[in-house]
Amino acid sequence: MNYTIKQLSDLAGVSTRTLRYYDQIDLLKPERINQSGYRVYGPKQVDLLQQILFYRELAFSLKEIRSLLKSPNFNFRDALTDHHQKLIAKKQHLEQLIRTVEQTLAAQKGAIQMTDHEKFDAFKKEKLAENERKYGREIRENYGEKTIEKANKQFAGLSRADYEKTQAIEKEMFENLSKAMQLNDPASAAAQKAAALHRQWLFFFWPEGTYSKEAHAGLAQMYVDDPRFTSYYDTHLANGAAKMLRDAVNIYTQQN
Repeated sequence: MNYTIKQLSDLAGVSTRTLRYYDQIDLLKPERINQSGYRVYGPKQVDLLQQILFYRELAFSLKEIRSLLKSPNFNFRDALTDHHQKLIAKKQHLEQLIRTVEQTLAAQKGAIQMTDHEKFDAFKKEKLAENERKYGREIRENYGEKTIEKANKQFAGLSRADYEKTQAIEKEMFENLSKAMQLNDPASAAAQKAAALHRQWLFFFWPEGTYSKEAHAGLAQMYVDDPRFTSYYDTHLANGAAKMLRDAVNIYTQQN
């Protein structure tokens, strides 16, 4: 069945403005433009829009979705299976958050005692799940299944104090990286401070004995090679942040 942009908008529950934007960024093109100049969408576009909305629900960026859908290896059935697994994981996380809220309410009322570890367990598990969704395949290929499992276990076991330390270190790292970008100098004191802080941050997540200068430099290179990692750093600061960190880490690992 074919749909006009208004009909597809009503069917999917998205605005016509959104559909026009998807067309503009080459994410969802209409099947054809009719003689009156109106967009016409066919069954293939309906299926693609469903996939886009699934990915949006899973917090993928439009850039990431376009990359996935344009991949020659993209397969609808595999994508649906993947969506199903991720939605189940999301459901389990929401259920755990609900349990955490219920336990916290009970603790506030004096009905139970709740450890600090229990208070933050759900949030750490969501962070692990998010990283797995976004980067799981790549980091496992680069570092191996056993190393990543150990790293995940280490992160899940972080105390509240250690978790807060990672947030503070990352914040300070971004502040120094911002200064380095203003100087446009990866060898500057600010850039080298950012690289040292990045190394310090890694020790909270990498299993003991796995750090090396080569691994550190390799991870920084992956921040530049993989657009998802690049987007994380560039979004927090400005375009070129991932490259600045990569260059700073290269200098840092050569000098230290």
